[in-house]
Amino acid sequence: MTNTALTRSLLALRLGVFIVMLMWTLDKFFNPSHTGAVFSNFYGIENVPANTFTVLACLQLLVVLAFVSGSFRRLSYGLILIMHGISTLSSWRQYLAPFDHLLFFAAWPMLAACLALYWLREEDNLLSVDGWRSVNKEH
Repeated sequence: MTNTALTRSLLALRLGVFIVMLMWTLDKFFNPSHTGAVFSNFYGIENVPANTFTVLACLQLLVVLAFVSGSFRRLSYGLILIMHGISTLSSWRQYLAPFDHLLFFAAWPMLAACLALYWLREEDNLLSVDGWRSVNKEH
């Protein structure tokens, strides 16, 4: 495996997206009332028991860890893209008053990063379990 600018760039994108997704996951564990407010305000889902958020957080943590390790790239990168895509699109009301909600626009470059990582997942081999597996299959 060569350590090209592309593989380093993809690793940087993967780590950057991971940090955000990890914090969103940890928020579900440590601040379920915030998660409940997010589900209510952005998804229209009310009265979700707190233990449901713990289950969701556990599942999301598995996906996030697979993603950061470069494991099951088609599935984990795809799920990260879908999760962040839903989050970005569900915030559509915030974009109608852009100068009141500038921080929400940071979701769009991250969505582009998720999409790029999904499209280039076969090239994302630096510190990647799937990349390591493919190199070892060749030898």
